[in-house]
Amino acid sequence: MPAFKLPDELAFITNRRASQGTTTASLAGKLCVVSGSTSGVGLAAVRRLARAGAHIVMLCRNPDKAKAVQRELLARSNAPVAIVLADFSDLASVRAAAAVLLRDYPRIDVLINSAGLFSTSRTLTGDGFETVFCVNHLAPFLLTHLLLERLQQSAPARIIQVNSEGHRFGGLDLADLNWAHRRYNGYRGYGASKVAQLLATWEFADRLQGTGVTINAMHPGDVRTNIGNNNGPLYRWFLHHIIWGTLKDSAISGAALHYLAAAPELADVSGRFFHLTIEEKPAAPALDREMGRRVWEASLRLTGLTPGP
Repeated sequence: MPAFKLPDELAFITNRRASQGTTTASLAGKLCVVSGSTSGVGLAAVRRLARAGAHIVMLCRNPDKAKAVQRELLARSNAPVAIVLADFSDLASVRAAAAVLLRDYPRIDVLINSAGLFSTSRTLTGDGFETVFCVNHLAPFLLTHLLLERLQQSAPARIIQVNSEGHRFGGLDLADLNWAHRRYNGYRGYGASKVAQLLATWEFADRLQGTGVTINAMHPGDVRTNIGNNNGPLYRWFLHHIIWGTLKDSAISGAALHYLAAAPELADVSGRFFHLTIEEKPAAPALDREMGRRVWEASLRLTGLTPGP
C-alpha cells in the first residue's frame, strides 16, 4: 500500500521536521546586507554569515542594539561588520539607507530582507500605510528596487526574502490595503503582506532572468523570535508561556539562510519558495500572476517609484 502523501499546499507540515540542506561554502570577500539583524531570524543570519567569512552590513532601526551585535560579531570573527540605520516603517528612511549603501559599497553580493512585523491591531505609518504591510512588503520592495542595479553590477548575486508560512492566512485586498473598510485581523494583515511579497518576488525573478541575480523567498522555520513583542501583555504572555516551548532555536534559520545565500547548487535557482531549504508550493493566492502584476504596479506607485494617478 503506497504511503499517504499530503497535498503540495500542506507539505509544510512534514517539511518542518525534514532534514534540511546545509553548506560549508565560504562567503569570504562577499558583502551581505541583512535587514532586521538585531534579533530573531536576522540576528541568526548575520551570526552564521559572519562565521562563513562574509562582510556584514546590518540594516537596523535601533543603534544601541546594532552596536551590541556588531561587537559580538567582531569578537567572534575577523569579518568586517558595519551598521546602516533604517526604519522600515518609514520609506524615507529606507531611501536614505539605500543611498548610504550605494555610496559606500561598490558591490553587494547578497541582500536578505529579514525585517518583519506582526501586529494584533491596525496602525498606520506616518505616510498613511498600514504598518505591517509597509514593514513586511513595501519597505523591502523599495530597498530591493533601489539596490537592483548595484546587485546586477555585482553578479552573481542573490536576493532572499524572509517570508512565512503565514502567507497562507491570505487577507490581500488591493482595494483595501490599509484595512479601512474591513475589521483588522492580525493574522490576515500579516498574511496579506506576505502574499504581496511573494507575488512581487515572482515579478522580480522574471525581470532578473539572464542578469546573474537570483531572488528566492523562504519560511525561516518555526523559531523563537521577538516578532509580536510590540503587542499587548496578553499576547506576549501567550507567546512566551504557551507557544514558546513548541518553537525551535533561530539558529536553524541562520543555517538555512547561509545555504540559500551560498550553496553552489542554488547558483541559478530563482523565483522559488523554500521552507527553510526545502522547495515548497505556496498557497494559491500567492501564485496568481495576474494579481502579481497588479501588486507590482501598486507597489511601484505606493513607494514612489512611479508617479501616482
